[in-house]
Amino acid sequence: MTMRLAYFCDGTGDPYARLAALADTLAADGARLAGAVQHNIGGDDDCATRMELRVLGDPGAPVTISQSLGPGSSGCRLDAGALELAVARVAARVEAADLLILSKFGKQEAAGRGFAPVIGQAMTADVPVIVYVGAEYRADFDAFAAGLAEEIAPDSVDDWCRAVLRARAA
Repeated sequence: MTMRLAYFCDGTGDPYARLAALADTLAADGARLAGAVQHNIGGDDDCATRMELRVLGDPGAPVTISQSLGPGSSGCRLDAGALELAVARVAARVEAADLLILSKFGKQEAAGRGFAPVIGQAMTADVPVIVYVGAEYRADFDAFAAGLAEEIAPDSVDDWCRAVLRARAA
């Protein structure tokens, strides 16, 4: 089993938009994708942005993973239940995928929740994984990956994904 887990850190531009566009291109080229790409939608009076996850390869509606807590709130606005719904939808698609794309390794994943089990599922099934890791979660990701991940430059993400897809097809 060849384990392929790659991540990229801060670069220029919006990593979520970059991964969403890459997913669209790869799917149009016939790749079987699993994963979730985040889209942040402008705010309203009590919430800076609404966070949605589009589950790749799933015709269902995007999952809104943020909740409005009202003006002056200081708590986390992540809707952990909605995130777990998206995780379950992604997990159901991993085994049949050519590539797993995830917009973020963040606080939930650092705590072993969120998409952390799905990354493990993909690695066990020999499905390559690409994930964005922000600088604030780099140490957590390194501990999670236990030396199995390779860092790639932000401008190499597309090439890396296409190379692993070619290798899987061969």
